[in-house]
Amino acid sequence: MSENRVFNFSAGPSMLPLEVLKDVQANLIDYKGTGESVMEMSHRSKEYKQIIDDAESNLRQLLGIPDNYKVLFLQGGGTLQFSMVPMNLLRNSKKADYVVTGSWSKKSEKEAEKFGDIKIAATSEDRNYSYVPKLTKEDFRKDADYVYICLNETIHGNHFEYIPDTGDIPLVCDMSSCILSEEIDVSKFGLIFAGAQKNIAPAGLTIVIVREDLIGFAADDCPVYLDYKTHAEKDSMYNTPNCWSIYVAGEVFKNLIAKGGLKAMHERNVKKADMLYDCIDASSIFTAAVEKGSRSLMNVDFVSGDPEMDKKFVAEARENGMINVNGHRSVGGMRASIFNAMPVEGVEKLVDFIKKFEEENK
Repeated sequence: MSENRVFNFSAGPSMLPLEVLKDVQANLIDYKGTGESVMEMSHRSKEYKQIIDDAESNLRQLLGIPDNYKVLFLQGGGTLQFSMVPMNLLRNSKKADYVVTGSWSKKSEKEAEKFGDIKIAATSEDRNYSYVPKLTKEDFRKDADYVYICLNETIHGNHFEYIPDTGDIPLVCDMSSCILSEEIDVSKFGLIFAGAQKNIAPAGLTIVIVREDLIGFAADDCPVYLDYKTHAEKDSMYNTPNCWSIYVAGEVFKNLIAKGGLKAMHERNVKKADMLYDCIDASSIFTAAVEKGSRSLMNVDFVSGDPEMDKKFVAEARENGMINVNGHRSVGGMRASIFNAMPVEGVEKLVDFIKKFEEENK
């Protein structure tokens, strides 16, 4: 880490790999001898086409994306997908089943209600989203057009440790806060979307991975920009894309591949999370907010039970070079987001600080 860099535990925008930032900095004004910055580059130029093509190719390699899936580089954040998903996928029965495990899946379910017959198939709201329900095919309506889950809830810090079996019903998944943190079988999903600002790139880019047979069913009155077919047919170039964020994403993909891919990244993420959860579980002051078996590797929520103590912890952490450890305003407490780019050293420093804070505040 640079001497002036802090450990940023923000849930997003989050840390980016330092090597990527330095490379981007070196190429900021003159991208690889082109005489221009990527921020100035025409998205129709051969130079930029190479950038976006390489980004897609490397993402396909990392995730093992099958050939019958389209990769779309869109805008509007994950939140726009709350609308685009039902507008495109409610194509037969106009029914969809949602699993609500936190704030983001709850928001997406509420938005989907505007477009069809939406049912909450299961929820963990009864215990403040501290666990992920166990589901089988029988929990979903047989004629549902799709089933929706949020694999990792950023605010409440829970994570699906399994992929629900939905049979022949397409499974839609919000992976915004855990994509590229672990290996996944893309073929188990009909559609995956992810805002880039957690593990991929600066805010402003949203990646959609969608099976081709699910494209082309938006209603005639669907706005052209909200139809997946529009972007699939134009290779994400229907209008000017977020060129800069796509470029940085491509550099992050290269960095991940160079570091051993998702298997190696997952091993590092497990090491970081285990270290932090072990410290919290052993604490006499702090308690983890999520039950074992449902805990996120990316967003570690914990509380003291005393709001004033929590505020003191957050303030002193900042003084010690660890920023944004406060919990989301809707839940309080603390949240340490330890995405891919957070080095082990950052988690070690936080663990040492937790132990020191506990000694001083018994």
